[in-house]
Amino acid sequence: MNFDKLQVLQKLQATGMVPVFYHKDAEVAKQVVKACYDGGVRAFEFTNRGDFAHEVFAECVKFARVECPELAMGVGSVVDAPTAALYIQLGACFVVGPLLNPEIARVCNRRLVPYVPGCGSVSEIGTAQELGCDVTKVFPGDVYGPAFVKGMMAPMPWSKVMVTGGVSPDEENLSAWFRAGAFCVGMGSKLFPKDRIEAADWQYITDQCRRSLEYIAFGKGEKLKR
Repeated sequence: MNFDKLQVLQKLQATGMVPVFYHKDAEVAKQVVKACYDGGVRAFEFTNRGDFAHEVFAECVKFARVECPELAMGVGSVVDAPTAALYIQLGACFVVGPLLNPEIARVCNRRLVPYVPGCGSVSEIGTAQELGCDVTKVFPGDVYGPAFVKGMMAPMPWSKVMVTGGVSPDEENLSAWFRAGAFCVGMGSKLFPKDRIEAADWQYITDQCRRSLEYIAFGKGEKLKR
């Protein structure tokens, strides 16, 4: 692990975006990681999906440490503690999941690795915070919408929420989440169209990331003016 907990949280806050991606081919995954990094991304979530996903992740971590030295590589779609431990051993700087599992929190807290669990209610977010989760994930975001984030932040303004699912790389969508109070967003398929990946159009991904970060910065500015 080449970045500690505080450094990872700072990267999430500074950029406001975490690309979420999986591919079974390590060479393709490496190119996507580099394309995102060139677009300004500083935290990247590789999802634990498919056979031997951990082996692909290990290759990406080694690649990133040379080619993307300021990038914090994390793992997503983690639902149990043994899987979290495996990825931490392979260099994961943060762990993300679609659900809240206290056992994962214990493993991550032991190593001071940020754990971002998926939460679907204010009570779940509160429980996650009690377990030491600095950032919680509202998932799936398109089910809840920005209004949920805004409403939850009113009585719990200290909350740091990452929204994943239903986030798209356009100004209207991104601005809405950050005006509502989102800490950061996770963005997957809409950032990585299948046809662009198949065409190896890495410049498209770089440009998408750069534009998205500009929209996020604008959205944060709008929020601050209110």
